[in-house]
Amino acid sequence: MTNTTFASIDIGSRNLTMKIYEISPKEGYRQLDYVNVNMSIGAESYRTGMISMESLDEVCNVIMGFKMKMREYGVKEYRAYATSALREADNKVFVLDQIYGRTGMKASILSNSEQRFLMIKALAYNNQDYDKITVKNTAIVDIGGGSIQISLVDKGNLIATQNLKIGSIRVKNLLADLEFRTTQINKVLEEYIGNEIDTFKNFYLKEKEIKNVIVIGDEVNNLVKIVPELQIKDSLNEEQIGYIYEKLKQNKDTDIAYDYGISEENASLLLPAVIMISQFLTQSKAELIYTANIDLCDGIVVDYMDRKKKYDINHDFNADILAAARNISKRYKCNKIHIQNVTQIALKIFDYPAIKKIHGLGQKERLQLQIAAILHDCGKFINMSDSAQNSYHIIMSTEIVGLSHIERQEVANIVRYNTKYLPGYDKMADNLSKDSYMKIAKLTAILRIANAMDRSHKQKIQDISLSVKEKQLLIKASTREDITLEIGLFESKAMFFQNVYGMLPVLKQEQKL
Repeated sequence: MTNTTFASIDIGSRNLTMKIYEISPKEGYRQLDYVNVNMSIGAESYRTGMISMESLDEVCNVIMGFKMKMREYGVKEYRAYATSALREADNKVFVLDQIYGRTGMKASILSNSEQRFLMIKALAYNNQDYDKITVKNTAIVDIGGGSIQISLVDKGNLIATQNLKIGSIRVKNLLADLEFRTTQINKVLEEYIGNEIDTFKNFYLKEKEIKNVIVIGDEVNNLVKIVPELQIKDSLNEEQIGYIYEKLKQNKDTDIAYDYGISEENASLLLPAVIMISQFLTQSKAELIYTANIDLCDGIVVDYMDRKKKYDINHDFNADILAAARNISKRYKCNKIHIQNVTQIALKIFDYPAIKKIHGLGQKERLQLQIAAILHDCGKFINMSDSAQNSYHIIMSTEIVGLSHIERQEVANIVRYNTKYLPGYDKMADNLSKDSYMKIAKLTAILRIANAMDRSHKQKIQDISLSVKEKQLLIKASTREDITLEIGLFESKAMFFQNVYGMLPVLKQEQKL
């Protein structure tokens, strides 16, 4: 396999960044070039809800420059992603269309969960001690312009994640609004940020003790840059953070920018960032904060290598997504043994060659089926009389890091229509594409019959064998138990499966010896 030249492009809230990499099947990636242009479209988007035509002109001009640089290196493969500034703009669809029409570059918008997952991928790939650090309770704090994401990892598994709308640009905007009303602006910011983090702590940390904190984001690298006298390598302690805080309070942004070779815009975001870090360190009671010199471009290239199998990455990222789903399930008191049984049966049906040939779905959809099986009963925690609808709302209201908004919507609908009637596509076309609708139908059909086989929640059926005879999918259940209830419910679910797959599933009992 030959080396690949690849470009990662981040249309961010305060910078447009491109990195060009060479990807080797044996060595992974190495950076060949880096271009960064300061452009604070986030400040405009968060204030007005729009990207102006003037800003769009600038973005297109920068992208044309990126394309010239890509031609120099002979780049054939690239990924261009926009984040929260464009994600929150009302005219985002028009902006993306204009970018493509004027530059020929196809860009897409990352959902918040996708964006943060790419950062975690970059962190896991670039930090050799990642698995060792995250064995104990670890908080990964990803500071962005629009928000910060706090992800909790324990024993190497992602157990919770939450997005707080207190990113550095938002806090800077708040500072601008309030600084003429008080002489104690820093204390006001501490109180504001501290309250948000305290709320997160009460909901998600409770009595858990955070052993490690890893902070990622552009501001972290700039904070280290302004204190060369501290000789910081890969971690910060409380005393060092206090020193940086005092230095920022005593110096103007213009002076910081001039003295340390960073833009004035980026310098103005350092005080909000250090307050966030300080508040989190205080409330989590961790002793050290690890710093990681990574950015979204690094996450984009790691994701590309992972998806395209360009390099063997020694970390199971799907396991992180499933661990997060299991922790949501645990939060809503779902029956763990029932979930395991339904998941096992559902995956066996999904993977059966004759069924696989019909559904034509891949590993991402298999993962979605697993998540749907894990979360299919979570709505019972709220109200058992309409648990399917409740489950749908829980999933749509809960971020699952690694899934896009559309993928999460698909999972939520698979769970909803596990027990409810699935309307025809013409009645759902306003909210779903045809591809999404068919994916939901195919995975729902599998989940329905898998769930029916454990209707009693007693795991009477644990071992099944599959075969196809004429237009029937024969499912033989090896068990000594009375499965009259399971067979009766199975038959009521079989017709939908037949409509979707063109074959009738038939459940038969095979006496276990």
